[in-house]
Amino acid sequence: MISFLRNMALAGVLSVLLFWGSTPFADEKSPPSNIQEIQLSFAPLVKKTAPAVVNIYTRKIVRARARMPLFDDPFFRQFFGKQFGLNPQGPEVKRQQNSLGSGVIVAKNGVIVTNNHVIEGADEIRVVLHDRREFDATLVATDEKTDLAILKIETNGKVFPVVGLADSDDLEVGDLVLAIGNPFGVGQTVTSGIVSALSRSGVGLSNLGSFIQTDAAINPGNSGGALIGLDGRLVGINTAIFSKSGGSQGIGFAVPSNMVRAVIRGVSQVGKLVRPWLGATGQTVNQDIANSLGLERPSGVLINSVHKSGAAKQAGLRVGDVILAVNGHDVLDGNALAHRIATLPVGEQAVLRVLRGAQTKALKLSLMPPPEIPKRNIQNLDGEQPLRGSRVANLSPALADELDLDPFQIGVLILAISRGSPANRLGFRRGDFIRAINGQTVDSVRKLLTLVKKPVERWRITVERDGEQRDLVINR
Repeated sequence: MISFLRNMALAGVLSVLLFWGSTPFADEKSPPSNIQEIQLSFAPLVKKTAPAVVNIYTRKIVRARARMPLFDDPFFRQFFGKQFGLNPQGPEVKRQQNSLGSGVIVAKNGVIVTNNHVIEGADEIRVVLHDRREFDATLVATDEKTDLAILKIETNGKVFPVVGLADSDDLEVGDLVLAIGNPFGVGQTVTSGIVSALSRSGVGLSNLGSFIQTDAAINPGNSGGALIGLDGRLVGINTAIFSKSGGSQGIGFAVPSNMVRAVIRGVSQVGKLVRPWLGATGQTVNQDIANSLGLERPSGVLINSVHKSGAAKQAGLRVGDVILAVNGHDVLDGNALAHRIATLPVGEQAVLRVLRGAQTKALKLSLMPPPEIPKRNIQNLDGEQPLRGSRVANLSPALADELDLDPFQIGVLILAISRGSPANRLGFRRGDFIRAINGQTVDSVRKLLTLVKKPVERWRITVERDGEQRDLVINR
């Protein structure tokens, strides 16, 4: 009876496959067309790619105040929480914190790509290969904006397996993929699924997110692991999951391989990541804006500001233009535009398709990093004045990009404040803009240094914090 049911089921599957096989498709991708194709295995693909996926173990020393002995009892912690009972006057204790993730070897010289959150704050990074060889890894560069990190292990003449990078723009919803990593520390694991969506944003781990979404099972420990296409190349780095339980619920996200390639390519010899900067901001075109512009559908980014020193200005982009595409790829919203620009190499050119009025234009954009204009001129303030103990700088687009601030802002920014200094006691904060001193505008560090050296009986300092200006008056 069981054999009969199995044969009937197989006949049903074959009939469906024969129907699919007779249907013409516009491209080369097609579902299985016969029983031999159903019996195909992913095993050869896994053998080819899995050796290049590594386990990453990190250690870091964390410091905390000692807990009063009574609250070391699990019974009390159950009701009052882990932080309850910390002794603020007690000695600082050190403890070792371990974490686990995955990574992918992408070059024969030992270059490994993983997630930034896997190695963030680590004092020691250890890499374990598929064949159980272990190596200490050096951190080459990190990029919080994409949640990627580049590691390096010394080859010393050894041969390492590698995975090549695919063009993630070739991915389509419905393509089969494999996720390889070390979930929960159980050992290397392979899961399969499909690409369930593309260009997902708002995942929360990346400011330049345009993630690949997949239903291949991804769990804690998979972070930094490989998402592999059926051609055996890397299409993404597994980064995050959507879960209410902490385990896989069929919604995982991966950083596209084109972004991975851009980060590797953009790391300079000193380990600093350099990426192109558009030098313009705008808003996503919604239905109302599309109607007012005569667009058939809401798509693109309406430019509302162009920086005088940016690449967009040099390319001829204007306020009111709508960027519709970059290098032939449609731009649906602001996230997509930022992602497209970030994946391109500095020093080359891109073509923007722009709607201006009723006409569509092509603008050539020279890809350049955010400019260091004005020069930072970082200074530590001292002397008998209220800002003593603060470190200040001129804010440029380059510095704003590093600090994740608005690159269109200008002025003198407080970078840091020494604990216990006059500036600290008076309530100045890191991130404050110093706008005026005693009624005179502060537009540069040089001007600030001149003003704080003048002897006065009363100080009146205007600062801008979170977009609001406030005055602080200090008697000498």
